[in-house]
Amino acid sequence: VSGAGKSTIFNLILRFYDPQSGNVAVDDLSVAEVDPQALRSRMALVPQEVALFDDTILENIRYGRSDASDADVQQAAAAAQADAFIAALPQGYATRLGERGVTLSGGQRQRLALARAVLRDAPILLLDEATSNLDSESEALIQQGLEQLLPGRTTFVIAHRLSTVRSCQQILVMERGEVIERGAYADLLRLG
Repeated sequence: VSGAGKSTIFNLILRFYDPQSGNVAVDDLSVAEVDPQALRSRMALVPQEVALFDDTILENIRYGRSDASDADVQQAAAAAQADAFIAALPQGYATRLGERGVTLSGGQRQRLALARAVLRDAPILLLDEATSNLDSESEALIQQGLEQLLPGRTTFVIAHRLSTVRSCQQILVMERGEVIERGAYADLLRLG
């Protein structure tokens, strides 16, 4: 449900602002006690609206980790299921994207964002409606990429569709800023 507070939780985790009451902790450490840049360096965000730059695909993915080699970038793109569409472009990884990547489909932009997250290799992954505006084929490709990225990470997923979070260990259903249901996918289906 829009306006339930899902994005607010991400903003608190990323420490874009601090809570008025309560505490947000990562690894039992209050985020208020941590330098925001140090905190954010341990996270990778795949947003609903991907920020792409008027630069090459290679550099757009490398934005996830500026010191990455070309081979690292290509490996991340493969893990994100982006390598096939990149290879089909006239200049491959050297293809320049227009402003905001307008030449790409929504699914292609999301796979580039996922490749950035793969390249960043952060222990905490934040997925903000990463598959909400995609056709079923693009969503399936991104889900395949996520299967390689999720193991060994703490992952927070914002989604409107319950099917998107099917594999999550713990699902919180929010309404008007409050958690109204909590459990695994099967538990929530039983609750209706």
